[in-house]
Amino acid sequence: MDLTGTIALVTGGNGGLGRRICHALAREGAHLAVTCAQNRAEAEAVAQDLAATHGVQAAAFVCDVTDDAAVARLVQDVTQRFGRIDILVNDAAYNKAIPFQDLDSLTLDVWEKIMAVNLTGPMRLSKAVAPVMKAQGRGRIVNVASVAGLSPTGSSIAYAVSKAGLIHLTRCMAVALAPETLVNCVAPGLLEGTRATANLRPEQIERSAAGALLKKAADKDDCADMVVTMCRTETMTGQTVVIDAGRIFH
Repeated sequence: MDLTGTIALVTGGNGGLGRRICHALAREGAHLAVTCAQNRAEAEAVAQDLAATHGVQAAAFVCDVTDDAAVARLVQDVTQRFGRIDILVNDAAYNKAIPFQDLDSLTLDVWEKIMAVNLTGPMRLSKAVAPVMKAQGRGRIVNVASVAGLSPTGSSIAYAVSKAGLIHLTRCMAVALAPETLVNCVAPGLLEGTRATANLRPEQIERSAAGALLKKAADKDDCADMVVTMCRTETMTGQTVVIDAGRIFH
């Protein structure tokens, strides 16, 4: 799919990886709906930067992805502002570092919040944009998961399970939305300079980098470029691509 003039809705667009994804799409000529959970000023700054740097249209939106009504309003507002939605990137996520053995700290409240944002949120967004994309005759959905969804590793059991669910949701939505909408997933490893990494313990960061074949963190631009590839593809759907400097093989 030629991305020139397409409309991309990116949740978590004000985050470390989300910004890179927005810029990568804008370089291809896509217009951006930069969506954040709370910090409108931050999202507006990203939108202004995108417009100034790439000459595309960009606007900021606020949405609680755990709220059905808020998600419905977001899709309505974006379609009213831009006229269509060609791309959805589910990058919004919540993370809290809890050692796997510390089951007492893994409360149901923590579990439910992580699941609500990381798994149910993308499902809500995907369902909400599905009719729009079907009516248009084309669409792309890209989920941002984690290597924690492919191996019992990561910041907590809840986070790992939420990302495993997102990877399988990708497959299931690919079946549900074909042939008009293609659904794929990027699974990054350790990324520096993101909110998720900021919540990790120093020993987790050190262990993750040391355990990679390339002995370094994954590159955010590599992840963003893969999102672009998944938006441009005409023949790949239901797939998860790992970018983690050589830690997990699947």
